[in-house]
Amino acid sequence: MSFRPDHELHRRRMGRNLGIGLVLVVFVGLVFGLTIAKISGGGQISGFDHSVRPELVPEETQ
Repeated sequence: MSFRPDHELHRRRMGRNLGIGLVLVVFVGLVFGLTIAKISGGGQISGFDHSVRPELVPEETQ
């Protein structure tokens, strides 16, 4: 039993699918890299939650 050769349309679709897959992998890698860079920065990671946090209130000097 032999298979028929792929039609030209299928080859084009495969090329597009590979291209979109590559773009998706690059985008996920970029987001992952930016997330790691933000976390490893060592700064404040907490978000703004509309409540007073004593550690952020400046101390008064006398």
